[in-house]
Amino acid sequence: MDAYCLKPEELPDLTIERLGPAAIPCPVTRSKSRFVADDEKILLYSNSANLKAWQNVVEESPAFERAGPRRKIFFDVAELRCGIVTCGGLCPGLNDVIRTITLALTWQYGVKETLGFKYGYAGLSSKAPQEPMLLTPESVDEIHLEGGDILGSSRGPQDPDDMVDNLQKRQIGLLFCIGGDGTLRAAAELCRVIKQRRLNISVIGVPKTIDNDILGIESSFGFSTAVEAARAAIWAAHAEAKGAWNGVALVKLMGRDSGFIAAHTTLANSDVNFCFIPEVPLVLKGETGFLNSLEKRLDKRHHAVIVVAEGAGQECTRTGEHKADASGNAIRDDIGLLLKQRIQQHFKNKAKHIALKYIDPSYMLRSLTADSNDAAFCLMLGQNAVHAGMSGRTNMVIGYWNQYFTHVPMSLAILKRKRVDPNGDLWQTVLATTGQTRAETQLHNQGGNTQ
Repeated sequence: MDAYCLKPEELPDLTIERLGPAAIPCPVTRSKSRFVADDEKILLYSNSANLKAWQNVVEESPAFERAGPRRKIFFDVAELRCGIVTCGGLCPGLNDVIRTITLALTWQYGVKETLGFKYGYAGLSSKAPQEPMLLTPESVDEIHLEGGDILGSSRGPQDPDDMVDNLQKRQIGLLFCIGGDGTLRAAAELCRVIKQRRLNISVIGVPKTIDNDILGIESSFGFSTAVEAARAAIWAAHAEAKGAWNGVALVKLMGRDSGFIAAHTTLANSDVNFCFIPEVPLVLKGETGFLNSLEKRLDKRHHAVIVVAEGAGQECTRTGEHKADASGNAIRDDIGLLLKQRIQQHFKNKAKHIALKYIDPSYMLRSLTADSNDAAFCLMLGQNAVHAGMSGRTNMVIGYWNQYFTHVPMSLAILKRKRVDPNGDLWQTVLATTGQTRAETQLHNQGGNTQ
C-alpha cells in the first residue's frame, strides 16, 4: 500500500462542504454532456488489493468528487467579489495559477472584481503591509511569462478572526488560497471561523508545493519544472565528476520531509550512483555504509554522482535542538555540507585523493517559469478551482487523482504529509537504477552505527 493510502480508521469524511443549494444557471458555455454531475466520483483506490481490503470494512469504496463546472452555481456574479492569496515559498507556476483564476472568473463567469492580497496571509490582516492589488485581464496578461509571484508571499501565522473581519470589510465572497500544507491549515481555520459566524464565504485551496508532499493529491504544480531543472544540475554534476580522477559530484535538492524531487530526478538521470531521501535512514560508516560504498565505487569507476534531499540523513546531523520557521515547519540541519565534510574526511583518513564538487541549485528551482507540463496543469487547476468556488463548495482543495481533477476535503490534505514509500515502486526503481542496496535501512533497524 502506498504511503499516502490511509487505513479506514484514518480516512476523514470525503464529503465536500457547501454554503447552500446552487440555484443559479451556470453562465459557462458548454454542451450538457460537458457539465459534471454532483454524483460523479473518482475512486480513491484503483488497486484491486486495496479495494478488497476496504470492502471488508465499509460498504462503499471511498471516492472523491470529480471536479468541473456544474449546471447550477451558488453565487450571484453581479454581487460577487473574489480574492486570491499566495503563501509560503516560491514555486514555478504561481503566476500561471493567479492568471488563470483571474481570467476564468472574468471571462467564464462575469465576475467584476478580483483582489490579489499582497504578501500572503499578512495581506489579509488588518495590518497588511500593502493594499490588495486589483487583478484584471490586463494586469495578468503576461505574468505567466515571469518567474516568482506577482502578489508576493510570506510565512507565519495570522489571527483568523482578524482575517475574516477583513474579508467581510472588503465584501469578499470567494477566496482562493494558493499554498502548501501550512497555507491549507490556515485556510481550514478561516473556514472554521466563517462557519462559526454563518457567513457565505467560500474558501478554495489550490495546492502549491515544489516537494509534491500534499496528501490525497498525485501531483502539485511546480514539481515537473523542478525535476527538469534539477535534471540539468545532474548533467553538470556528472560532467564534473567524469572530468577529474576520482571525481565526486554531490548535489543537494529540495525535499524537507519528502524525497520526491530527489527520487524523480534520479530516475530522469540514470547517471546518479547514490540517492538519499528523508524517508530512508542514511548510514555513513560500517562495511555496508555509504562512505565505504563510495570508496569501492571510486576504486572501480573513479567517479560518482550523489543526490541528497535536504531533509535526508537527519539522524546523522541532529544537534538536539528543535528549530522551526515562521510557519512552524521544522528547519533541517544542512545534510549537504555535512556530507561534503564527512566524504572529504573519510578519504583524507585513507590518504586517497578525490576531487569533490558540491552543487546546491535549490532556490534556483523555485523561481523559474513553469515548463509546458506545469503550465497546462496550472491552467486546469485554476479553472477547476473557480468552478468549485462558484458552485458554493468550500473548505476543500483542488486535487488530481487517477487522471482526473478532484475535490479534496481540506481535512485530508492537512492530515499529514505525503511521503515516498520505502517499499513502493518508486523507491525500488531508484535502488535498481543507482545500484544501491537496502543495507542502510537494514543496518539502521538493527541499531547499527549511523555516524
